[in-house]
Amino acid sequence: MITTKQRSKLKSMSNTLRPAVNIGKGELTDNVLNEIATALYHRELIKVAALKSCDTPARELCAEVCAALDCQSVLCVGNRFVVYKRSDKDGIEHIDID
Repeated sequence: MITTKQRSKLKSMSNTLRPAVNIGKGELTDNVLNEIATALYHRELIKVAALKSCDTPARELCAEVCAALDCQSVLCVGNRFVVYKRSDKDGIEHIDID
């Protein structure tokens, strides 16, 4: 679980991010979850956008993604949300949230 201070730091880092994954009409499928998992593995902090054609609210999608991938919700505003998961990939610069 991340603390409020850590979440604040991650929020500030997420301001400049572009959405790594878009969720459309097909809702949250296994392929979309795999894309999010891959992006988290490589980047640790990603922004996801729910397109207007998606019927499920972004807050519900964020909860489903966090439950399925064991990641942390950082921010959910409008049709976008940001999630964080520490990666075990070697050779990348890990985000220092402490």
